[in-house]
Amino acid sequence: MTESSSGHVVAVSRDDAHRFSKPTRESITLIAGIGVEGDSHAGVTVQHLSRIKRDPTTPNLRQVHLIHAELFDDMAERGHEVTPGVLGENITTAGIDLLGLSRGTRLEFGEDAVIEITGLRNPCTQINGLSEGLMKELVHVDDAGATVRLAGVMSVVLAGGVVRPGDGIRVIPPAGRFEPLQPV
Repeated sequence: MTESSSGHVVAVSRDDAHRFSKPTRESITLIAGIGVEGDSHAGVTVQHLSRIKRDPTTPNLRQVHLIHAELFDDMAERGHEVTPGVLGENITTAGIDLLGLSRGTRLEFGEDAVIEITGLRNPCTQINGLSEGLMKELVHVDDAGATVRLAGVMSVVLAGGVVRPGDGIRVIPPAGRFEPLQPV
């Protein structure tokens, strides 16, 4: 993949409590090494409650969650209404194949903010509370026997800044060989 600026931010979301969905906002502020200012998942170490129970000292590779808006259209065709923030993402994008990016890809937003993709989101069954059967649409096994995860990507913040709907997104592939995304 080469550098691209065809993508843009559709919506931004954050929540200060550990709820599944996040309300959309006019803007969010990314903080280097931490995540989204004021979001319950911001922190140097893991902030997802299930992961804290396992090992609270684990580095937080899930500081910022991104989902591609194109997924919402696919889910609507399958009878599931999904809108920005409902799946708990912080940034909803359009025009970028997030799931096809290499681990280590950097995304630049607006003037200053830069994140690095760490892997795929591995969602939990709380998704079925939004729409019965949605989990099977977002995580399933394909004809070749491989698990397919469609619920977005996770990232860490390299450079802070404000992100707003309408901001352009610049994709910067990592040096070296392509590394497919794995769950984090």
